[in-house]
Amino acid sequence: MAKILVIPGSNRSGSYNVKLAAVAAKELALLGADVTRISLIDYPLPLYDADLKSNQGVEKNALKLAEMISVHDGIFIASPEYNSSISPLLKNTIDWISVIRKKDDKPWTPLKGKIVGLGAASPGNLGGVRGLNHLRDVLVSVGCQVISEQTLVPTAGKAFAEDGSLVAERAIKSIGNTCQSLHRVSQVLG
Repeated sequence: MAKILVIPGSNRSGSYNVKLAAVAAKELALLGADVTRISLIDYPLPLYDADLKSNQGVEKNALKLAEMISVHDGIFIASPEYNSSISPLLKNTIDWISVIRKKDDKPWTPLKGKIVGLGAASPGNLGGVRGLNHLRDVLVSVGCQVISEQTLVPTAGKAFAEDGSLVAERAIKSIGNTCQSLHRVSQVLG
């Protein structure tokens, strides 16, 4: 059974990507995955600063997240698009985790080789694709293996029913395909 961590890249109240993360978590659980869904609001981090890291070490919440990532086979990230790119919250989180190099005085890079699936929900017509393109580049640069399937939910203000489920057939099919691929690859490579 694959263990999948689901992370929304937003803490905003009413976030479409928090809703998308909930849909993905449910879909992955239906596929038989052992799913853990978190909120980055529970792991606050200061803005990454190399001097801060040098003087005080890696932030404790970054280490907690790294530990959590390391015990999961795969990750699903529901990422909002900010100015055609990655949300500052998500980018800062990745920056902190990516500088971790040791655990118990042994080499350790918690993101290296991690299987990742991506999704985005956006009020615009492009569904967050520009942000996911940047996120994919960042994740690959820190050693993640990002699956090719991804979920885009355009016009997100109309995309979710009151119960949080997706209403558009294309989005439903897309999240299903993304989660199936993430689950399958995580079982094999995770």
